[in-house]
Amino acid sequence: MTSWTEELTRARLHVVSGKGGTGKTTIAAALALALATGGRRVLLIEVEGRQSIAQLFDRAPLPYAEERIASAPGGGEVHALAIDAEAALLEYLAMFYNLGFAGRTLRKMGAIEFATTLAPGLRDVLLTGKVKECVNRTGSDGRHLYDAVVLDAPPTGRVVKFLDVTKAMADLAKVGPIKGQSEGVVRLLHSGDTAVHLVALLEEMPVRETLDAVAELDAADLRPGAVLVNRVNPVRLPARSVSVAAEGRVDATRVRAGLTAAGLDLDEFTLEGLVDETVEHAIRVQSEQEAMELLSESDLPTVELPELTDGVDVAALYELAEVLVAAGVR
Repeated sequence: MTSWTEELTRARLHVVSGKGGTGKTTIAAALALALATGGRRVLLIEVEGRQSIAQLFDRAPLPYAEERIASAPGGGEVHALAIDAEAALLEYLAMFYNLGFAGRTLRKMGAIEFATTLAPGLRDVLLTGKVKECVNRTGSDGRHLYDAVVLDAPPTGRVVKFLDVTKAMADLAKVGPIKGQSEGVVRLLHSGDTAVHLVALLEEMPVRETLDAVAELDAADLRPGAVLVNRVNPVRLPARSVSVAAEGRVDATRVRAGLTAAGLDLDEFTLEGLVDETVEHAIRVQSEQEAMELLSESDLPTVELPELTDGVDVAALYELAEVLVAAGVR
């Protein structure tokens, strides 16, 4: 496991993506807690309309407003925001065109839904625009309101398109607020202030998709951050025994002798089951080691997070955050 780098520490927007089913939302929440450790203020954002953050933290659905949802060790705070595209558009119209009342009228007419259906990319433009506003917002003292923002982004299959949709809008809009807003989003997402972290499992498809995402991010001039390897199981065999056991060469007699020496007397059926489990474990370990070697081709910092055998709850999020802090996240 390689540690968090100084370059990642300087990032203010941490985008978290991953193949569906890898646990990216769980890891995004744990990352927000880790970044808040030590007294920092962090905003956790979701954009897919699933209210996953509220479910993770066992809360009622989040409104379109920033709410404090957790404390972190050392006096830190995690706030959360579920961005709604319609609300973001109304806010955008009020902010840049002074059309607050007209915007509400448009909503009643269904014009906003019509607009986002007609131009699907507009939805992502609104979402990334709101993220940028949260990252750049300052308080009365001139300091950023949030020390870091964590974005639970769409899956790897469409994360590059999501992040770069505003670049196309900036090219189309030649003047006015849309032009300036779009350019600001592009600058943030393509700067050293943003890092795109990828959540992976030690399985062939998630690993392949992670490597493909790294290549796409590089091609789009977006900065890959760290690979966060989720649900890593402990290895319970000596390294020298893994390949032998994976081939099915487990000496049941030696296993029985070891168990007897430990004061355990197992019947033949139980012993056979134990041997079979040893072989299965060795096969899995070997497969995961091969997947980790493949992931190393990305040449990115890699952090391993353990399998949570009791499921994911708020306590588990803090447990994962501790692992991230131990890996240097700050």
